[in-house]
Amino acid sequence: MKPKIWLSSPHMSGAEQTYIKEAFDTNWVAPLGPNVTGFEKDLESYLKEGRHVAALASGTSALHLSLILLGVTTGDEVICQSKTFSASANPIVYQGATPVFVDSETDTWNICPIQLEIAIKDRISKGKKPKAIIAVHLYGMPYKVDEIHSIANKYKIPVVEDSAESLGSHFKGQNCGTFGDLSILSFNGNKIITTSGGGALVTRTESQKKKAVFLATQARDNAPHYQHTHIGYNYRMSNIVAGIGRGQMTILDSHVEKRRSNHDIYYNTFKDNNKITFLLEPEGHFSNRWLSCIQLDSYETREGLRLALEKENIESRPLWKPMHLQPIFKDAPSYLNGVSEELFNRGLCLPSGSNLSKEELDRVISAIKTYFAVC
Repeated sequence: MKPKIWLSSPHMSGAEQTYIKEAFDTNWVAPLGPNVTGFEKDLESYLKEGRHVAALASGTSALHLSLILLGVTTGDEVICQSKTFSASANPIVYQGATPVFVDSETDTWNICPIQLEIAIKDRISKGKKPKAIIAVHLYGMPYKVDEIHSIANKYKIPVVEDSAESLGSHFKGQNCGTFGDLSILSFNGNKIITTSGGGALVTRTESQKKKAVFLATQARDNAPHYQHTHIGYNYRMSNIVAGIGRGQMTILDSHVEKRRSNHDIYYNTFKDNNKITFLLEPEGHFSNRWLSCIQLDSYETREGLRLALEKENIESRPLWKPMHLQPIFKDAPSYLNGVSEELFNRGLCLPSGSNLSKEELDRVISAIKTYFAVC
């Protein structure tokens, strides 16, 4: 069998081992330590805009803490982009709140401003003003920042910016991860950089960060004994994991450059194929191209290509199945225009890793060409 080509595998720089070794040599293997502080400062320097970063166990834990900081609780409603991974929606349920799903638009595949305002007006008319909006930069493509935040400001609803897939992306020169009232990052194994598992909460104030860190470390009160006046969580990033992150930060920009190059090669190769269309960057949008995504002319073509690649031991994946189509959320309120379902039916993610070799990329392209030659 031919060697496996992965969709998006971890890509180490080599510098990670230096930070990990230092942690072992100094016996900083406990949950906290200098790598955690250093990684947070690295991210703050990269993001700019005066933001504060709390390094956490996952992007999901960052989303959960975001909702807690915003006061989301039992009986509340939170608007969430339907076209996303389930981790964007699950923390809403953790808090006993109800997700309200909003469909996508075709320019960025992200939350639709028109449907968003329809949803807000309708929920208010029912006496349920949403407590927050979770907007996602899908596959690294920034959502329509100006329109979404204009609507959020109009109705005075805070935005949780889900930047799990978009570190290194920017809109009008400002980094994704800095637009939300609160923002989150993910460093899962398949992301643009990885800490194996991990995430971060990006806040606008130091006090927000301190409260998040307090909650993330079991909400231990300032006392000589273990005392708790709040429910806490074991959500803090470890010093070892943060060392991997520090090494990854040294090559973040080169990872973005390589993924964008992969996308450009796919685009230039297949732009004249009338069965394939690409997600292009609207004006002002800069995508890290975390994953290179295409739309086929039909579900049948999409599935045929996916299976043809699978036969060649090449991993590909349909676009995220919208949350409003997930069995667990079948009864949740939804405001739909059909875009996200159509994207799911016809969309495919191609191998996109920054460690994808020329030979591997050529093999993927050859397999796609062969499929269209015989289908």
